[in-house]
Amino acid sequence: MDITGSVALVTGANRGIGRHFAAQLLERGATKVYATARDASSIDLPGVEVLQLDVTDPASVAAAAEAASDATLVVNNAGYTSGGSLLTGDLDVIRREMETNHFGILSMARAFAPVLARNGGGGMLNVLSALSWATANGAGGYATSKAAAWSLTNHLRVELAEQGTQVTGVYLAATDTDMMAGWDIPKNDPADVARAALDGVQAGEFEVIADADTAGAKAALALDPKQTTPVA
Repeated sequence: MDITGSVALVTGANRGIGRHFAAQLLERGATKVYATARDASSIDLPGVEVLQLDVTDPASVAAAAEAASDATLVVNNAGYTSGGSLLTGDLDVIRREMETNHFGILSMARAFAPVLARNGGGGMLNVLSALSWATANGAGGYATSKAAAWSLTNHLRVELAEQGTQVTGVYLAATDTDMMAGWDIPKNDPADVARAALDGVQAGEFEVIADADTAGAKAALALDPKQTTPVA
């Protein structure tokens, strides 16, 4: 997937990693970058095409696919976390995590697959998490949605290969975004995550592991769960 000359669309591009994706795509020679957010007025990055897009709203996704009919690269970055308990948290909020982080990607894939096919195949980049592979107390809704998105990404890779669309997943641990603002722990620089992910797209990688913690989470899948599950 050659980013130079591509036409990219980035979800959740108003801040955090999404804003870095949009900026770096322009720097790497994308001819056009559609920067999207639920509140389009919150996007202030020069040089992008601004689109309103709520990935949980089918009508909004369909409108974006029509507006960005020249897209060759879709970056599914939009995400949501509640930080609540699976057992006691608001079930509607937990559903919102799944709707955004899993079904949002699926909705985008279904809407943009024909667009990418018409434009030669192109690529899709899904922003996932170390919690696709790990558990963390208080992050059950987010983690289960990202685990579902991991499986979804692997299945989309197979189905979209038939039309020549490359699918890449980027996996990351704590990163310095608004989502992690309340956590006083070491964090990735979001610019570094975006850079590594786009390098992976350019190189045709299936997975990009952004940091050592995420590499450890994936390696731990081969261990006995008794060694990795944080229970008393």
